Amino acid sequence: MSEIKPELIAINHDEYYAKHIGVTPDGLQFFLTNPFEPDSQGKKGCEYIALFKFDEKGNLVDSEIEALGPRGFFSDDDAREKYYSRLESLGNVNYQRIEVKPFCVKYNDTNFGLIAREPEYAGDIWAALFPKSMEPFGLSKI
Repeated sequence: MSEIKPELIAINHDEYYAKHIGVTPDGLQFFLTNPFEPDSQGKKGCEYIALFKFDEKGNLVDSEIEALGPRGFFSDDDAREKYYSRLESLGNVNYQRIEVKPFCVKYNDTNFGLIAREPEYAGDIWAALFPKSMEPFGLSKI
């Protein structure tokens, strides 16, 4: 592809997949999600709670990832409580589009993040969200 690799990738806020994306009262950009790894090749999958924080220039400054365990092996109520506790810890946030630099964090032998990669077709984005279960997030060019 002949496109120039962008420095920032936008993650668009929406009311379904990307509901908890925005800016904290102290100016940090963030997104909170519950990605999962599906069962594969005899290995049990795992569900997570993941909070990523970025400075105003889009640099990752903090990540909090917690493994909940395989689906069906943890309490949905406990998972929901942990998720919303993370959200409440951010304060009175503004939900909106954020613009961040690609990043990768390894946790539990799994890569999490917005990982830079060459576009596969015209109009494709220069990054992909991992684990793949985070793909529905609305990525777009700046």
